[in-house]
Amino acid sequence: MGRTHRAGWAGKAGWAGWLKQVAAIEIAAPELLRLAGAVREAHGAAIAAVRPGARPSEIDAAARDVLARHGLADAFGHGTGHGLGLEVHEDPRISKLTGAFPDDPVVAGMVFTIEPGAYVDGLGGVRIEDDVLSGHGGARAAQPLRSRVRR
Repeated sequence: MGRTHRAGWAGKAGWAGWLKQVAAIEIAAPELLRLAGAVREAHGAAIAAVRPGARPSEIDAAARDVLARHGLADAFGHGTGHGLGLEVHEDPRISKLTGAFPDDPVVAGMVFTIEPGAYVDGLGGVRIEDDVLSGHGGARAAQPLRSRVRR
């Protein structure tokens, strides 16, 4: 399946940040590339759902619906994202667990992660993350890095 490299970062001047990048060093299996494509689509759907007034559970559902269409509903076992601020994990929790976390509507100026993933036993997993800023025009990525697949 190939070796990977992972790098992460959090925190600057009292505010939390979140950044991870993963690179396949060797050629990835075609099944893993299909998995990555489904997660990339789920990531895009979640970001497209971000807007003031959207509920965190609606943003989460946008990602989950895509993965379900790809037969990966059971492969997505975590929330779609979480707030960033003074802590790395804080509200809003972008999750389907509306009874466990507040599901208050997103407001302009909120910063949170969008990080859907799918993990398949015997194959591997893919998670694509961005920190986003909620604004009146939708979501804006807080970092310029983009995921891509090169063959």
